[in-house]
Amino acid sequence: MPPANIPVAVAVLLAAVVVVVCGEGKSVALTLERASHEGLELSQLRERDRIRHGRFLQQQPLGVVDFPVQGTYDPYLVGLYFTRVKLGTPPKEFYVQIDTGSDVLWVSCNPCSGCPKSSGLQIQLDFFDPSSSSTASLISCSDKRCALGAQSSDSVCSSQNQCGYTFQYGDGSGTSGYYLSDTISLDTVVGNSLVSNPSAPIVFGCSTSQTGDLTKPDRAVDGIFGFGQQGLSVISQLSSQGVVPNAFSHCLKGENGGGGILVLGQIVEPNLVYTPLVPSQSHYNVNLQSIAVNGQTLPIDSSVFATSDNSGTIFDSGTTLAYLAEGAYDPFVNAIQQSVSQSVRPLLSKGNQCYLTASSVSEIFPPVSLNFAGGVSMILQPQDYLLQQNSIGGAAVWCIGIQKIQGQGFTILGDLVLKDKIVVYDLAGQRIGWANYDCSLSVNVSLSNTGKSEFVNAGQLDNNNSDRYEPHKLITSTVITLLLHIAFFGVLPFL
Repeated sequence: MPPANIPVAVAVLLAAVVVVVCGEGKSVALTLERASHEGLELSQLRERDRIRHGRFLQQQPLGVVDFPVQGTYDPYLVGLYFTRVKLGTPPKEFYVQIDTGSDVLWVSCNPCSGCPKSSGLQIQLDFFDPSSSSTASLISCSDKRCALGAQSSDSVCSSQNQCGYTFQYGDGSGTSGYYLSDTISLDTVVGNSLVSNPSAPIVFGCSTSQTGDLTKPDRAVDGIFGFGQQGLSVISQLSSQGVVPNAFSHCLKGENGGGGILVLGQIVEPNLVYTPLVPSQSHYNVNLQSIAVNGQTLPIDSSVFATSDNSGTIFDSGTTLAYLAEGAYDPFVNAIQQSVSQSVRPLLSKGNQCYLTASSVSEIFPPVSLNFAGGVSMILQPQDYLLQQNSIGGAAVWCIGIQKIQGQGFTILGDLVLKDKIVVYDLAGQRIGWANYDCSLSVNVSLSNTGKSEFVNAGQLDNNNSDRYEPHKLITSTVITLLLHIAFFGVLPFL
C-alpha cells in the first residue's frame, strides 16, 4: 500500500462522472463534458488527432533516431558517406549523401534532366514520385516555409505560385527543383532493439535537374542529406517540432569497408572536447588558431584562419579530403617534409607531394595538432592526413591528402580528418565536439535537451551492419512498437 499522503487515483465512469479516491479516504467528483464535434469534417478531426499525437511524441521520446551509414572516405574506393531515408506514404527508401556543408534534403524526382539512373556504388537508384504518396503536397510561394528556403538557396517562384530552388555546390555541380511537404519515417533504437517511430512531416527538395558531377554514375546516389543549421535542414525541422534534440552526431569508420554511425542527438563519450561555433555563419565554422607538427607550432599568421566572407575553418562531411587555407599550406607541407626527410624518399605524383617508404607511416610521420578556440585540439595521426596511392617495388607511395585551394582562404575539414572520430554538432549549445573512437562499436546517446542522463546504445546493434535492417529481424520490434503505441496513446494506431 502507498503512504497515506500519496493519492491513489481510481477512475470510475458513472454517467460522465470520474470519482478520484485519495489515500486519506476522501473523494472528489470531477464532471466530464464531452466536446462537441458537430459541424466538423472528418479531415479536421483527423488533423486534430494528428496534432495531439504529435504532442505525445514530443513528451515521450521512444528512442534515438538512427540512420545506417555506408561508404568510406577513401577516394580510390568511394569517397563519400551515405545513408538511407524513407519518404512519403507508403514510405519509399532513398540513398542520400551525408553533407554537413549544405542545408536541404533533396532527392531525384520523376521526371529529371541529367539525373543518373544507375550507380557504381552497387545501389539501386530510384526517383520520388509525388503522385504516388498520399501525404505529399506542394509548397506555395506564399508559404512561410518557402521563405526559409531562401536562407539555403536561390529560391525561385514559378508562374504557378510553386516554391522552387537552385543549389550550386563548391565542385561546380548543381541541382534545381521544387519543394514538397511530406513525411519522413524514422528508425529508432531502444536498448538493443530497432523499432519504428511515427513519421514526422518535413519539407524537402524534389530535384528535376542536375549538372556537373551529380550527373556521373560512378558515385551516384539519389540525393543529398543536408545537415546544416538553416531552417529547412531536417535536424532544424524535427527539433522545432520537438521530435528530436537540436543536435546530431556521426562516427565515420575509416577502414574495413567504412560505414559508421549517424544519430540525431548527442553522443556521450568521456574524452569529448568542444569548441564554440562562430555565430551567424551559414556553415559549421569554428576558430582554428594554430597548427603544430610534432609539437612545434608552425609560423602561420593568425589572420590566415580568421572567419570572413572568403576565409575561415569549416567542418564538412560532404568533402572527401581536407583543405588548408593557402597561407597555411606551404608551412604545413614543409614541416612534414623536414620531419621525415631522413626516412623516406619524396616524390611528386600528379602535382601532389608524396613519399615512398617501405616502413609503417605511423612510425615515421609526425602527429599534427589542430588547435582551436577554447584550448582544445584535434590530434591527427599520419593516417588522418596521408593517403596511400600505390606501390613501387614493394614500397608504398603515400601522398599528403590535405590539399589547398588556389586563391582561397578556407580551411575545410572533410572526411579524411573527421573519420574514426565521434563528432557532435550541438546546435542548441552552439558548439562542436570530437573524440577519437572506434566507429565499429556502439555509442551512448543523450535523448534530452535538458541535460538529463538518458542513454541508449545506438548505431550498430551488432558487428554486421547489413543484418541490422533485415525485414525478418524487425517483426519482434514491430510488436514492441505496437505495445508502446497502445501504452502511450491508449488506442490502436489504425483505429
